[in-house]
Amino acid sequence: MQQNQYKKMAGTAAVFVLANNDKPSPVERDGMVWQADELHLNLQSTSTQHKPTMANALALEGLEEYDPPKGGDIRRVTSIEKDFIYIDAIKGWVQCEATS
Repeated sequence: MQQNQYKKMAGTAAVFVLANNDKPSPVERDGMVWQADELHLNLQSTSTQHKPTMANALALEGLEEYDPPKGGDIRRVTSIEKDFIYIDAIKGWVQCEATS
């Protein structure tokens, strides 16, 4: 079974989308490709909490200031119609596979 690969979204410090994402999204064109284990997806919280929708991926990073995320938080990003989960181990957001 092949593991999913991810690319970092351009303009963000830690937002990752599936490398084969079918929706338009600005990824780092010459950036690294990450494997699920490198993003510590195996360490994600088993308890998840759906939080309010965000307009775009840049807004995910703005949460640090007024609604700090916790491991297992899931937010929908309407600009690319995908869900993202917050992973404590990387202090970042990764596109969900099952709910996308």
